Amino acid sequence: MQAIRCFLFHLFMAITTVVVATFAVLLIVFPLRTRIRIIRVYGVINVHVLKWLCGVRWQIEGTENIPAGPAIIFSKHQSTWETMALQLVFPPQTFVVKKELMRIPFFGWGLAVMKPIAIDRKAGRKAVEQVVEQGLDRLRRGIWVVIFPEGTRVPPGKRIRYRLGGAILAARSGLPVVPVAHNAGEFWRKGQFVLRAGTIRMIIGPPIPTAGRKPEEILADAEDWIESTMAKISRIPAES
Repeated sequence: MQAIRCFLFHLFMAITTVVVATFAVLLIVFPLRTRIRIIRVYGVINVHVLKWLCGVRWQIEGTENIPAGPAIIFSKHQSTWETMALQLVFPPQTFVVKKELMRIPFFGWGLAVMKPIAIDRKAGRKAVEQVVEQGLDRLRRGIWVVIFPEGTRVPPGKRIRYRLGGAILAARSGLPVVPVAHNAGEFWRKGQFVLRAGTIRMIIGPPIPTAGRKPEEILADAEDWIESTMAKISRIPAES
C-alpha cells in the first residue's frame, strides 16, 4: 500500500513540475521577489501532499531564531524534502545549485525563473567568486540565500567536508548565517522510490554572527552546531 501511495505522490510531483514550470516562464516579467513568492507554492503543495499520501510529516523547532532578514541559510542536505520544506519556513529565498540542474526539462526552467546561483563545482575559485558576487546581489534585493555547505546530498550517518564558499559570502555580506539541521534522509533518501512514513525533525539554530569574522570561523561554528544537532536527532549513528 505504501508503494502505491508513493507512486501517486511521485506522479503528482511530476505533473506539478510540468504545470508550474510552464506557468513560471510567464512570470519572467514580474520582479524577482514576486516570482519566488509564487513559485514557492510548488514546494508547499508537494510537502503537504507527501504528508497526506505517504505519511511523511514534519516537526519544526526554533522558528523564533529566524531573524528579520535577509540572511544566509546553511542547511544539512540529505534529500529532496528540505529543498521544498524550507519554502514553508523562511522568507523568499533562492538557492546555490549545481548548474546541471538547470538543464533538466521543466524543472530547470522553473528553477531558472527564481534566479538561483548555478555553479560549476569543478570550477574551483571561479565558482566561489560566483557564489559571492551573485549571493551579494540577491541579499541586497532582500532575498535569502540557501546554501548546502556539504555541496551535495549526503546519506544519513555519513559526514563529508563542509565547503568554504558560503562562509566567504557570509563574511563579505556581514549578514547572519542561520544553521538548519534535519533528518529527512531517514525518510526520503536520494533515489529512494518508496518513502518511509514518520516525522522529520527540522531544527533551526540561533543566528551565527559574521561581521568582522573570518570565513573559516563562521564555517566551523555552523558545522559544529549542525553536526552536534544531527547527533541528537538522527537515528543513524554518524561515521567515526
